[in-house]
Amino acid sequence: MKKLMNVVRRFGRDEAGTTAIEYGLIATFIALAVISSIQLLGTTLITDFYDVVLAAFN
Repeated sequence: MKKLMNVVRRFGRDEAGTTAIEYGLIATFIALAVISSIQLLGTTLITDFYDVVLAAFN
């Protein structure tokens, strides 16, 4: 029982995986922001850019 308590205490103090989880959350929020921006502005930007490129070749 004492050995189990020591393992539980060590697990509670271990912070090795915390950084990886934080970086994963940051990457997730950045990806959500990029995807939202593309969805909101993507159609307009693509249409305007396509019109400019098409006009340049005509």
